[in-house]
Amino acid sequence: MSRVRLYLFLLVGVLGLVGCGQDRSTSPPATSSPAASSADTTKSATASGAADTTDAETRVLVLGNSIAAGSGVSSRAAFPARLQQKVDSLGWDVQVQNAGVSGETTAGGLQRIGWVLQKPVDVLVLELGGNDGLRGIDPGVTRENLRGIIDTTLSTYPEARVLLTGMQVPPNLGREYARQFRQVYPAVAEAYDRVTLIPFLLNDIAGSDSLMQDDGIHPTAAGHRLIADEIWTDLRPLLEKRRPQDPA
Repeated sequence: MSRVRLYLFLLVGVLGLVGCGQDRSTSPPATSSPAASSADTTKSATASGAADTTDAETRVLVLGNSIAAGSGVSSRAAFPARLQQKVDSLGWDVQVQNAGVSGETTAGGLQRIGWVLQKPVDVLVLELGGNDGLRGIDPGVTRENLRGIIDTTLSTYPEARVLLTGMQVPPNLGREYARQFRQVYPAVAEAYDRVTLIPFLLNDIAGSDSLMQDDGIHPTAAGHRLIADEIWTDLRPLLEKRRPQDPA
């Protein structure tokens, strides 16, 4: 069995139990407020090593779930913090804000996006959807939520770029459902000229004992390093285009 297929079977067996307990509902209660969302977001941003009070020249926002939040690893090992380390090593004035929340769905991300866009965003790394698949949410709903997040971002900051990280679900949820879910991400990316697709975020690490934690769901520190490398391949050129040009 391939590493990716093994990962997908583990995904439904473990995250289907753990994630459901952690997630807020896809339709948050009316009593939820921007202040509550801001507390989650600020906590995640601080944990990533990128406090949200930084006035950087360029700003990268990572909107995601427990993978972005770094579940099971130190805050400095999660991939958003790894991305921050990469830009710091180059001496670039770039802030990477980690707005990852464990158990987050695309509906939750859509609810939060207006709040986390209060400061300018140059690049959005959108890492959401896996929890939608585990709940069997209609892929059409996931697609529209992702588009809503992207539309809100681009209408607020028309010059921003989006890196959309794809996810997959196991075939035992139904092969037709798995197929429809897999098609969500390329369909969303193709609808925009400012969106770049990373087809499957865990492609190089799924099913690896050394790169995935014992739960078979969350990356180890080494796995996060590879995820950061994968994202960096597309993120670096976007950041380079925004760097001030040296005078001739």
